[in-house]
Amino acid sequence: MSELPDTDFTQRFLFDDRDIRGEWVALDRSYAEVLARHPYPKPVAALLGELMAATALLVGALKFDGLLILQARSQGPIPLLMVECSGTRDIRGMARYEAEQIGEQATLAQLMPDGHLTLTIDPVKGQRYQGTVELDGANLAECFTNYFIQSQQLNTRFWLDANGGKARGLLLQQLPVDRQRDEEEREDSWQHVIALAGTLKQDEWALNNETLLHRLYHEDAVRLFDIEPMRFNCSCSRERSGNALVSLGEDDAKRLVEECGGRVEIDCQFCNERYFYDAGDIAQLFAGGGTESASETRH
Repeated sequence: MSELPDTDFTQRFLFDDRDIRGEWVALDRSYAEVLARHPYPKPVAALLGELMAATALLVGALKFDGLLILQARSQGPIPLLMVECSGTRDIRGMARYEAEQIGEQATLAQLMPDGHLTLTIDPVKGQRYQGTVELDGANLAECFTNYFIQSQQLNTRFWLDANGGKARGLLLQQLPVDRQRDEEEREDSWQHVIALAGTLKQDEWALNNETLLHRLYHEDAVRLFDIEPMRFNCSCSRERSGNALVSLGEDDAKRLVEECGGRVEIDCQFCNERYFYDAGDIAQLFAGGGTESASETRH
């Protein structure tokens, strides 16, 4: 089997003789970029990696121009997990957590009790969509499976894994009636495909897609499509941070600078980039001079 040319990608596949499609995601560099910016405890890093994998799977499945945002919120030790991914597959993620409350073997229910998952699709053209479901599964994969069952009435299953700095995901979804018109045959076919996916072992997540699919479905005709590269990219900028200050109004922005000892610091929660604004920068912003400044900007 040939090696895939990149470590970060989504790849679609179809079962030629079944009304079922699949999507696979591998995230190495982009996941490592996120972890390099924050010292997340292992359980937090694992959940964030799984959410990144799920987001990438959905972007691959939806095929749209815009932004997909997934937020998992709770009142527990992890109040927020958030991942954003563009239609061009630029991805970033972050988490908020209470480190002293997080045990090494904590479950999703313990880390995010009474949590909910919100999916937002913000297209460049067209109407914004948002849907929310409870985090009612034993893991994030079950939660996403439940989301699709409730919101789309489609047979859909997710498998997610984030371990050792690598995030992986597999999605299987039943398609509308085409090749298989008998309802019993369709159900048997679906159960066959997901049962084989359920045999996936921990060490097999590291395999390339061709090898893994051959192991799982060597008796089926599976057609692989071209890979779609993924990459970490944070959309923060000095301009966007400056616009946030402008939204406060000039008087409040000036007052904030004074309260901060002469310089306001705005941090990006995704990438840890820091942007600084002094009184001169504020005057320039409200005079319509933009955000170009010699003020210090650093990690």
